[in-house]
Amino acid sequence: MAAARRTDHPDLPVPMVRVQGPPAECGIGYGTVARDLIEANLDFYLRRFRNEAGLDAAAVRAAGAAFREVTARHHPRVAEQLDGVAEGAGVRADEIYALNARTELIYGRQRTPGTPAAAEAETGGCTSVGVLGTHTTNGHLLLGQNWDWHPDQRSVMLLLATRDERGLTVLTLTEAGMLAKTGLNSAGVGVCVNMLGCDRDGLPADGTAPGVPYHVLLRAALEGDSLAEALKAACRGTRNSSINLLLGQAAEGGGEIVDLELVPGDVGWLHPVDGLVTHANHLETGLPVYDTIKDWGGSSLFRSARARRLLAARLAAGPLGESDLAALFRDHASWPQSICRHVDDRYPPAERAETVYSVLLDLDDRRLGIAAGPPCEHRYGWVDLTSC
Repeated sequence: MAAARRTDHPDLPVPMVRVQGPPAECGIGYGTVARDLIEANLDFYLRRFRNEAGLDAAAVRAAGAAFREVTARHHPRVAEQLDGVAEGAGVRADEIYALNARTELIYGRQRTPGTPAAAEAETGGCTSVGVLGTHTTNGHLLLGQNWDWHPDQRSVMLLLATRDERGLTVLTLTEAGMLAKTGLNSAGVGVCVNMLGCDRDGLPADGTAPGVPYHVLLRAALEGDSLAEALKAACRGTRNSSINLLLGQAAEGGGEIVDLELVPGDVGWLHPVDGLVTHANHLETGLPVYDTIKDWGGSSLFRSARARRLLAARLAAGPLGESDLAALFRDHASWPQSICRHVDDRYPPAERAETVYSVLLDLDDRRLGIAAGPPCEHRYGWVDLTSC
């Protein structure tokens, strides 16, 4: 296989970038072959940083430099990849780190302790589910999610496949210039993600070093060669933003799933109940923080419960399969702010969201299925790690 290549496949709604080698080489190859998409994504977020967070170019670069330092300290392999992305794409490294900290910069404006942090509210949706192999038709552990985000971003997303010098392959959906979102690896570890919000969120107001960006945590988890190592990577270091990670690993006996709710300074976790875990965009573990979903309301308050109820009802008739998860992700209760999210024209253009992609993961077969969103209008195409 060539060291770096970018291809389009008729069964996949996004281009795929394949790279191999040590972290820096993977980053350089990725940056080189996806340069146009990375430049477009950077331009988009630099405008958002300016218009929504009031950050000019100098402030963005200063923040990016700080995030680079904390990433290198806690997750040096991820930092090597990001440095390589910047080199390959011919862009500033501090801007690449700012891009990978876009959540912290847009929704984590500096604040004083005790004041509410800005939240993504309904623009940062996502519904995630996990099913143990003990409850599936083929005995395989299944994860999946709808990724709800700004529709304009769909055109700068891609599948990134990396094979490192240790032999670990990672396949993940991501935004160009970033290293991870939903994905899995050749050790059978998979991850789905949901945005959360609490009163501890926000960049330090006293000028102290920021925490690890949550998109860096996603990549670090996918670099883990076991569920235990992925959990260690996710919990390591300080944080400025709240995030939910649905993590699983294939294994004999149906595999294992753990849902992590990560907030600044604390972690909560959920285990499967009757073979199922579901999650949306509010806290469910009872962490001692103020959940800012209380300031917004919205569909998160029913999406997780509805997903569990629908899957449990289907499970009562027999084990679940990929088609059952796909059907769930096409659910339209409370349309357009449903599990299958559609654009709501009542929102200003900058605040609109829809399901941009829907992803299914078979961790035993090391396969990823992806449908363009909204998934009610598209079918899933599949790719497995052996082709990466």
